[in-house]
Parts: sequence; C-alpha cells; structure tokens
Amino acid sequence: MAIRNLRLEGDPILRKTSREVKEITPKVRELIDDMLETMYEKDGVGLAAPQVGILKRIVVIDVGDGPLVMINPEIVREEGSQTGDEGCLSVPGKAGQVTRPNEVTVHFMDEDGEYYELDGTELLARAICHECEHLDGKLYIDSVEGELHDVVNEEEEEA
Repeated sequence: MAIRNLRLEGDPILRKTSREVKEITPKVRELIDDMLETMYEKDGVGLAAPQVGILKRIVVIDVGDGPLVMINPEIVREEGSQTGDEGCLSVPGKAGQVTRPNEVTVHFMDEDGEYYELDGTELLARAICHECEHLDGKLYIDSVEGELHDVVNEEEEEA
C-alpha cells in the first residue's frame, strides 16, 4: 500500500469522465488499497480514483462506519434535500454550501466483484453524490451556492 499524490483543482484529469471497470485485477485491488490509505492519511471522508490520477470508476468512502468501496457506482434514486458545508481533498483549505439529496440509492460492485444496492442518508448520501460526480469530471465547487470560504485545520488552530 502507498499514499498517492492528490490531483488538485486545475489539473485537467479532474474534468475528464472515468472509464468503467470491466475486471477486478490485482492492479485494481492495489489502487483501492492505496486510495483508502491516502484518504485516511489526508483525513478525508471520500476519495475518487481521478483524484489520484486514475480515470476508473472507483470511489472509497468512510463516514465513520468503516470503509466502503464502490466500483462502477450508479445513483438510481434521489430523495429530499440537504444543504451544508462541503469540502474536497482536491480543493484544499476551502469549503462551500452545496445542496444535495438527503437520501440516495446506489448500485455498485465491491472489490470482490459482488453487486450491491445501498441506501444512504445525510452525510453518506452527500459523500456518495460528491464522489460519484468526480467520476464524471465534476467538482463540488461547480455547485457551490455563494462563495467558497477558507477552512482552518484543527491542528493549525491549536498551534
């Protein structure tokens, strides 16, 4: 496992559409492991493969319930709405208000090739929507209502 370099806003790869994963190879498994390690190292809630420079439809999420790996995720239902502050590892130090569905249903495959349907609400729904948008070349800043604002890292506040 290795920590991968994050692609930051302005990198053209973040605006490209990712390709479907046709087969779960050892290289795909290694990418997933690296994405999880990178997400945890950077204190993220989610990470999409394009954020580490790989145009594959893979996202990892952990909203506090343990890691969730989604390959070829497809949101098939959205319901309700929630508005809240959102940030992104590819747009460090910034956040902004974004309205997202409060509930989603997503179809996906896991790293063992098993197919699942998952219902997510609140933070999980927000994370699923945010990460799936990365796979289509969209960043949360495209949907921000108002202005982006600076986010102060908790460690910096304590110093």
